[in-house]
Amino acid sequence: MSDHIRLHIPGPVEISPGTYAATNTPMIGHRSKDFVALYDDVHPRLQQLMGTEQPVFLSTSSAWGVMEGSLRNLVKKKVLCCCSGAFSDKWVDVARRCGKEAEALQYDWGVPVDPADVDAKLATGEFDTVTFIHNETSTGVMNPLAEVAAVVRKYDDVCLVTDTVSSFSVVPIEFDKLGIDVLLTGSQKALALPPGLAIFTVSERAYDRAATVDDRGYYFDFHEFKKNQEKSMTPSTPCISTIYGLRHQLDVIFEEGVENRFARHGKLNDIVHEWIRANGFEFFAPEGFRSKSLTCVKNNKEIDVAKLGQIMREEHKIQLDGGYGKIKGTTFRISNMGDETEETIGNLLSCLDDALGKL
Repeated sequence: MSDHIRLHIPGPVEISPGTYAATNTPMIGHRSKDFVALYDDVHPRLQQLMGTEQPVFLSTSSAWGVMEGSLRNLVKKKVLCCCSGAFSDKWVDVARRCGKEAEALQYDWGVPVDPADVDAKLATGEFDTVTFIHNETSTGVMNPLAEVAAVVRKYDDVCLVTDTVSSFSVVPIEFDKLGIDVLLTGSQKALALPPGLAIFTVSERAYDRAATVDDRGYYFDFHEFKKNQEKSMTPSTPCISTIYGLRHQLDVIFEEGVENRFARHGKLNDIVHEWIRANGFEFFAPEGFRSKSLTCVKNNKEIDVAKLGQIMREEHKIQLDGGYGKIKGTTFRISNMGDETEETIGNLLSCLDDALGKL
C-alpha cells in the first residue's frame, strides 16, 4: 500500500505479507483436533529455540501478563528486581501491586546489571525470586544473562525469571543449560508477529514453588498451563490467528536456519553501528553490552529528534523511535530485528541520511 508506514521501531516490528496471509487462515475451534495439530506443530520448534525439553506454553496476553503471573506463582518471601531501564524498573511496581514485597537492585539507565551485586543481595537470604530483563529495550543494553543465571543457581531456594522479549530468536538462549526458572517472550518483537501472544517455559523448581502458593490466580497459573499443554491445549481461549502466524514464522526461521538467523541479526546490527560511528553519533549502551536486535543512539549531536522522526514518516514512510521514557529526545532507537535484511536496513539508513541533511 502506498500509504503504508514501515516500522523500524523496537516493537511491534514490520510484519511480512506471508505472515499476514498466514494469520488469515480459516478459524478452528480451540478444543478441536485441528488446534491440537497446530500446537503440536509449533511446540517442538519452540522448545528448540528456547533450548529446553520442558513444555512451552502459549499465553494470549502481552509478555507482561506472564511477567506478572511469574510473580504470582513464585514469590513467597521477597523479589529482587534487577532494574536498569524502563521495563525492568516497572517490574518493581508490578510486584508491589500484586501484594509482593519487592526491592529494586537499581542502576542508572544504560548501566548493565552486575552479577556481583546480585550475589551480594541474594547472600542476605531475604529473597526467593529474581526478575531479570535480558535485553532492556528502552536502553539497548543486553545484560549478562549467563553470568547472572550462574549466580542465582548458587542459591537453591531462589527462582530466576527472565524476560527475553527483544532477544529471543536474535541470540542463542539455552534455558535448560543456564538453569533459568521462567523464560518468557512476546510475539511482536523479533518473531515479527502481531502483538498479543506470549510464549514461555517453566522449570521443575518453579512448578514445585508454585504448588506451595495459594493465591497464584488462574489465568497465568503455571500448573493450569502444564495440565492443558499435556493435551496440546491452552487453559483459556488462545489467539488462534496469531498462532497460525507463529507457525509460518517458525517455518521461515527454520528454513533460514537458526544459526544463520543469529548471524543475520548480528550482521545487520553491525551495519547500523557502522552508520552511527560514521555519522558522529554515540551509543547509549556501553561496549560489550549492546543489544543485537536494536540500537539506542545517544543524541550527542543534539539534533531535533522529533523533527527527524517527522521527516522519516512524512517523506520516507518509515516510523522511527524517538527514545523512550526519560531519555526521549536525548536518544533515538533503530530496530534491526525480525525479518529485516541488508536491503531493508540499507534503505532505512539511506533515508536517515536524507532526513539528517534536512534538519
